[in-house]
Amino acid sequence: MVTFDNVSKAYDGQVAVAPTSLAIEARRTTVLIGPSGCGKSTLLRMVLGLVRPDSGRILIGGEELTSDNALRQRRGIGYVIQDGGLFPHLTAGENVTLLARHLGRERTEVAGRCAELAELARLPQAALARYPQELSGGQRQRVGIMRALMLDPWLLLLDEPLGALDPITRLELQDELKAIFARLRKTVVLVTHDMNEAAHFGDRIVLLRGGGIVQHGTLRDLLERPAEPYVRDFIRAQRSVLPEVPV
Repeated sequence: MVTFDNVSKAYDGQVAVAPTSLAIEARRTTVLIGPSGCGKSTLLRMVLGLVRPDSGRILIGGEELTSDNALRQRRGIGYVIQDGGLFPHLTAGENVTLLARHLGRERTEVAGRCAELAELARLPQAALARYPQELSGGQRQRVGIMRALMLDPWLLLLDEPLGALDPITRLELQDELKAIFARLRKTVVLVTHDMNEAAHFGDRIVLLRGGGIVQHGTLRDLLERPAEPYVRDFIRAQRSVLPEVPV
């Protein structure tokens, strides 16, 4: 459903993404993982049209992404960032429904969809009237997920969505998010630096380094058939959460 065709990006001569080709499978969860600065978030922003590649092209549903169709394509994409990325001057409910109201959707339709999403995300209805600073970190992230799902997008992009949460809340939301993905059967691309999280979510894991793909495949592929020593070293560095990795 999303294809990176030899895309690249550099900032002031520094390579953010080396020439990269990758196909994202429909209705499956693809995890982009790697150290800071490896290009995973830049790839996500390219799909949103927020960053234009220096070379190559991106196809969404077989259509090349351009400046002319970026806004239309973006409305079919839900985007979640760390801590929800909420507007502080709007209530949780206003954050969730902002784009739907901007597009002129019927009030009853918007309210019904918001209530449906609150149940899906396990957010108490009373929390919808509160402002972001009045919510817990887990609640803010739930609101961010609801906002991303408001227009029923076919594609979900999540950039380190649970990175700012305490370990207990993070574990809880990992399980809830995975259940949401399974229930909605969306195409999902999730960015993380945590191999445990990648193993939890990923139907397919893409390991990056220095702006390029080192290896992609299932977790078993990476564990049993590492493409190069770096793959084993990266996983071994987190062996406390993946005890099956040989030392």
